[in-house]
Amino acid sequence: MNYSQIDALLHREVIPAIGCTEPIAVSLCTAKACEVLGSVPERVLVNLSPNIYKNAMGVGIPNTGMTGLPIAVALGAVAGKSEYELEVLKDADSVAVERAKSYLESADIKIDIDRQTTEMLYISVEVFCGSDCAKAVIAGSHTNFTDISRNGEVVYSSEHSAEGEQEDSDELQLTLSDVYKYATTVDLSQIEWLEQAEKLNIAAAEVSFSGDYGHGLGRLMHNNAEQSIFGDTLFTKILSYTSGACDARMSGAMVPVMSNSGSGNQGISATVPVVIFGRERGVSREKLLRALALSHLTVVYIKQSLGRLSALCGCVVAATGSSCGITYLMGGEYREVSYAVKNMVANLTGMICDGAKPSCSLKVTSGVSTAVLSAVLAMEQRHTTSLEGIIDDDVDKCIANLTNIGRNGMRETDKLILKIMTEK
Repeated sequence: MNYSQIDALLHREVIPAIGCTEPIAVSLCTAKACEVLGSVPERVLVNLSPNIYKNAMGVGIPNTGMTGLPIAVALGAVAGKSEYELEVLKDADSVAVERAKSYLESADIKIDIDRQTTEMLYISVEVFCGSDCAKAVIAGSHTNFTDISRNGEVVYSSEHSAEGEQEDSDELQLTLSDVYKYATTVDLSQIEWLEQAEKLNIAAAEVSFSGDYGHGLGRLMHNNAEQSIFGDTLFTKILSYTSGACDARMSGAMVPVMSNSGSGNQGISATVPVVIFGRERGVSREKLLRALALSHLTVVYIKQSLGRLSALCGCVVAATGSSCGITYLMGGEYREVSYAVKNMVANLTGMICDGAKPSCSLKVTSGVSTAVLSAVLAMEQRHTTSLEGIIDDDVDKCIANLTNIGRNGMRETDKLILKIMTEK
């Protein structure tokens, strides 16, 4: 294994983000187009792949009290800074939000689904002011600009095919054994930066406990009154903190989270359960950091073959990562970690993604509760076997079965989900 390549992969895929990454990526693309144009545009034309459109329809936009794409586009135009990437709106204060709301009333903004693109993740933004125009395109990943032009002249262009994301991920062919070996043997100095994931994602949960965000699932389980039902346990604390962070993020709280593979909810689910378990059990700092590395890198590994966007809910993948991390904190080794993965695949495969929205906290909670259950079973040497459904004796083939179903088998499901969402 080339540890430096894995280091680079983790640093590329585990990054801070403010707001849901799909509408934020649209804000980012809009900001870049406007910067190239050199002014706030009179007209904006946005074309999106179906999956980007689906994931941006019903989610809160930071600091606005509003949901959906129009305000994300407007904020990107009047206050976005592309140099911040997925934190593109971090300077969007209340004054900027009011400007964006006024801009929505005066500007001509058109947002369409591009049904011709073969990309799962595709954003094209064209902006016009007087006789000038500019265009920016993001494809493959949330911050990957592939084309930028002004008045028809190319400013920047990179080669990118519809399968570009898959080709990029295949440069580093990981196995679960590689992931485990890296996490448990890499020099600690190489993963100390994951402390930032702990700080950001726990802070997002704590914000939710003192406010009214989404369906309030995290706060509900955190309250003393409700603990008469759920119990004041480590398990309840894991669920309340994880769902709370998701509540805040999906409702547009102006708090950064550490994302994973382009998703804040995946970053939350890969981080918070592991941190809460480690803190409550009093594990060493080194043990916790290695568990976080194992969790996050497992998610990255699975997403390499699944792709950034699919009809399969990302909590399935992210919770699988956290189950590995929790198993390791329980004293599990590679065998037990592989058992946990098999238990996760046997349970949650098929959970649909019907866009980013407040109810994502419900799915995250389902995923994380299964993560804990799978870890407990694994530590008892109990796991699903190749006699059961899509499970394979080889854990990497088991993961491949999961991602093949999500990436290929559920394509028609994805189309039907979008049809239902757009025809309501």
